[in-house]
Amino acid sequence: MQTIKIPEILLPSDNCDIQTWAVNACDQYTSDYLYWESVENKTEGKPSAYNLIFPEIYLKDKPEERIARINENMRRYLSGGIFKKVSGGFILVERTTPSGTRTGIVLAVDLEDYSFKTEERALIRSTEATITERIPPRVEIRKNALVELPHVMLLYDDENNSVISSVKRGKVLYDFDLMLGGGHIKGTYIENPEEVTKALYALCSSERTVKKYGKDEKLLFAAGDGNHSLATAKTCWENLKKTLGKVELKNHPARFALVEVVNIYDSALKFEPIHRYVKTDKTALFINGLKTSGANSAYIVTKGQKQKISFNKNIPDGIKELDAYISGFINSYGGEVDYIHGEDDLVWLTEYGGVGIMLPAIEKDDFFRLIINGGNLPKKTFSMGEGYEKRYYIEAKRIIKD
Repeated sequence: MQTIKIPEILLPSDNCDIQTWAVNACDQYTSDYLYWESVENKTEGKPSAYNLIFPEIYLKDKPEERIARINENMRRYLSGGIFKKVSGGFILVERTTPSGTRTGIVLAVDLEDYSFKTEERALIRSTEATITERIPPRVEIRKNALVELPHVMLLYDDENNSVISSVKRGKVLYDFDLMLGGGHIKGTYIENPEEVTKALYALCSSERTVKKYGKDEKLLFAAGDGNHSLATAKTCWENLKKTLGKVELKNHPARFALVEVVNIYDSALKFEPIHRYVKTDKTALFINGLKTSGANSAYIVTKGQKQKISFNKNIPDGIKELDAYISGFINSYGGEVDYIHGEDDLVWLTEYGGVGIMLPAIEKDDFFRLIINGGNLPKKTFSMGEGYEKRYYIEAKRIIKD
């Protein structure tokens, strides 16, 4: 089994300002131009991961030009000494936010063992329905890229904390405050990746899965954040491997995706709902037509004000019903839906128009059992923390050969 691989990781060199280098995930603040303008102002003229990523808020804004700049920046950074290499181990990441200190491990996973298709019972799976139309524009961004920078966070189910307990810490690689309220982050070299890998594989042994989930079905990692990025990496790999020989197929760097893996039982890992924001000038019509019921609660938000409504006790089923209504409304009356991380951001957006639906959060205790027994949750069901708690880009990995 080579599901887990020890990667050669690229970090910004010691000559770079790492606080300027690290920026938030590209799929955050997708309706907040002010946030990304602030990032651009802070990083202007400096080596930064911002110059290597495509914030999704700009996907419709001359994407070909931005992709060309990104690819050129990657070439320049690789040849210009912007990166340094970290080999032979993983990186232990400790991220401190108001939720606490979340501990993860940066490693690489084999895309051959990942699937975003519900019917494929892969070792690494998506947890929510993948929006297939979101993949092609992201393939355009990745297909000629020289390096990847991950915001993917995969979850593993380790109630006894056996994996983190197995870690042997080495040198501290970085330790600093993140920009724009992202909290603090510390990265430490893991000297015993083989032992850590063994502890991870033990989590999906037949004996354990039968005892814990009631069936012998192996699930090592479930996508928590960045599923569409991982699905894009998988799609690009499937396209590329058609052109490769047997030797290249086995070890090509594009086959392995850099990710951070996090224990679902980590005390600082908070499951948050992903709210719906409907851009429409027919707010009264939307609200009058929305019918919900159940023992749970949600909120309609307009002009910055919240109004409580009933909601299905089975949150995934309630989200399916809500999304069906939103889709039907947009088909009939026009408009657009966006998916918002964070209550404050949703409230702020509605002050400028539109309707927000503030959703309740699902529980994480039965998360793996839900995926094993029921497959994917509805798209955009949950998020791990608020927008400012998302994974910042720091580490990178080549996805073409030197």
